[in-house]
Amino acid sequence: MLHLRIIVPADRTDAVCELLLAHEGVTNLVVLPKAAREPAGDVVMCDVAREAANGVLAGLDELGIDHDGSIAVERVDLSISDGAEQAKETAPGHSDDAVVWEEFGSRVEEGSHLTWSYAAFLAIAVQIAAIGVLVDSPILIVGAMVLGPEFGPIAAICFGLLRREWRLVGKATWTLVAGFASAIAVTWLCAFVSHKMGWFDGSWLEGVGRETQFIVKPDRWSFIVALLAGAAGMLSMTSDKSTALVGVFISVTTVPAAGYIAVALAVSHWEEVTPSLVQLGVNIAGMIVAGLATLIVLRVVWGKARLRQRLVSPR
Repeated sequence: MLHLRIIVPADRTDAVCELLLAHEGVTNLVVLPKAAREPAGDVVMCDVAREAANGVLAGLDELGIDHDGSIAVERVDLSISDGAEQAKETAPGHSDDAVVWEEFGSRVEEGSHLTWSYAAFLAIAVQIAAIGVLVDSPILIVGAMVLGPEFGPIAAICFGLLRREWRLVGKATWTLVAGFASAIAVTWLCAFVSHKMGWFDGSWLEGVGRETQFIVKPDRWSFIVALLAGAAGMLSMTSDKSTALVGVFISVTTVPAAGYIAVALAVSHWEEVTPSLVQLGVNIAGMIVAGLATLIVLRVVWGKARLRQRLVSPR
């Protein structure tokens, strides 16, 4: 269940209540007249089944509540109520599969920003991956994959393409490109200094074993894995399955490829740079294609669910 706290201009309170009561997935409706001060208005609260939230939020937007009032949505971890159980049963679909588009849009919008924490996490992940390549350690490479935050802007690109919000696409693309460029630059500097100090020499590539060679050998399987990871990552974000998202990070080689690029540049192994760049591009492209396709399918599925909901007689 989700809990909605809505600040409503007094002249639209009745319309909001009628909207909420018309939805089978809404329960526990409370109205507090003149309780809000900024913005001024009435406070309306209710619980709504997650799978019915899109219709409710869309109706509130049509009434202009998002501009003249306020809408806050919170997740309800525990609701002991027969009314809440009935609301979940009558709402179309299942809560685990439900996509709350406003919630998802807010999440990907946050993930599209190039912040210091994003750049720092990505730089640290790429450096760990570079060390993993140098010592031929799959454990370090997997750790770097988990630490990498690059799926945030990838999800934002997919959502921006779905909604044709080119500003979001541009901002997320810049975050992705600038983040990897800065992470590779920092890792290159560290690798270059380490190389000059004699910590490793130009023969390091000969020590790269079969377990880590996949980083610089892009093939059809690389693209297939990227497609599967993109679809799984998008499903985990829309259904709030964070544990599945960790598995997505482990399955793609964006961060290890970036680490390989940095070390190859530091020791002037130019012939290894291009395959690593291709691997990085293949993974990102595959995740964007699959992520966008997943969102399109979800929009069609939940569009049909909302249509079925409209056919149900208001209570």
